[in-house]
Amino acid sequence: MFGDILTDLGAAIAGGMGLAAGANLNPERKFPSMFEPIHGSAPDIAGQQIANPLAAIWSASQLLDFFGHEDLGRKILDTMEVMLTEHRDKLTPDQGGTAKTSECGDAFVELLRK
Repeated sequence: MFGDILTDLGAAIAGGMGLAAGANLNPERKFPSMFEPIHGSAPDIAGQQIANPLAAIWSASQLLDFFGHEDLGRKILDTMEVMLTEHRDKLTPDQGGTAKTSECGDAFVELLRK
């Protein structure tokens, strides 16, 4: 419970919960680990097309790292950096953009493929 509160506070201090990713790791790998955006499923904005998909994408990068695919995890992070610095118009409103959730996700996939 307190870990969840601390990660929410840390994300808010760093600029917002829309971009923060988190992982609950089981280093012994006896039980599953969980990778998710700090904001969870954001049910309060479901269906409005304003949710930021980048935190979920960052979580996928953490999952790839955990399973030994650091090269793929790094490719995701590099693509996120390009998107955040060079394609601000494709970001969701919480990041200062005007894109819908699906437009942001589609732009990310297009950049990742390049």
